[in-house]
Amino acid sequence: MSDEPLAFSPDQFSGNARLFPLPNLVMFPHVMQALHIFEPRYRAMFEEAIEDDRLIALGSLAPGWEGSYEGRPPLRPHACLCRIATHQRTDEGTYNVLVLGVRRLRLVRELPPKKLFRVVESELLDDVQPDGAAGAQAAVLQRELLDAFKRSMPRVPDAHEQLDQLLGSQITLGMLTDIVAYTLDLDLDAKLRLLAECDVEERTRLLLAAIEARGQGGIRRTFPPDFSPN
Repeated sequence: MSDEPLAFSPDQFSGNARLFPLPNLVMFPHVMQALHIFEPRYRAMFEEAIEDDRLIALGSLAPGWEGSYEGRPPLRPHACLCRIATHQRTDEGTYNVLVLGVRRLRLVRELPPKKLFRVVESELLDDVQPDGAAGAQAAVLQRELLDAFKRSMPRVPDAHEQLDQLLGSQITLGMLTDIVAYTLDLDLDAKLRLLAECDVEERTRLLLAAIEARGQGGIRRTFPPDFSPN
C-alpha cells in the first residue's frame, strides 16, 4: 500500500482533468471514496496520475450513457477533483485506490482523444462563503443542518454526541454540507445540484430541503467506504 501527501494547492492543477466518469456516484470535496480500477483505460489514467500530480476528477455520465459506455458518452457539467490518497496494485494488475475530494470543477470542453482515457479542460470553483452579518446566519444554518443530519441517522448510543464533536464548530458550513450530501442516500439529481452550487448558504438550504423530502432514512455510507467499480 502506497500513501500519498493529501495537501492540495490550486497551482498544482494544470486545468486539464483526467476524468473518471461514473453513472451513479456523485463525489464531493472533503470526503474519501474507494475505487477498484480494472478497465485498461482507467488503469492508464491512474498510472499517469501517480507519476504526475496524483489528481483525477470523478465526474458523472449524463442520461443515456448506457448505449455508448465504451466510448465517450455525454458528461454532466460538474465534477470533483480528487487527490489519490492511497493505492495498492493487485496480483491481477488492477488497483484498489482511495481518493480524497479536494475541489469542485466546472467542465469546459473535452480535449481530443489522444489518450486511452478522457481529458477535460476544467476550471476550479471556489465556495462563496458568508461573512459579516451573514456569518451569523451561517452559524444558524450549520446547527439546523447538523440537527437534520442527526435525525436521519439510526439511533446509536452516543452517536449524536460524537457527531457534535466531529461536525460541529470545528469545520466550516461548506465542508459540512459536502460531508452530509455525500453521506446521505439522496436522489442523484439532488446531489448533482448540490455539487454545482458554490454559494454555501444556498447549498445548505438546498440540502435541508432534500433531507426533508427524503424523510426518515439512515446513512448509506460507511467507513471504510464502499468500493466503486469502473
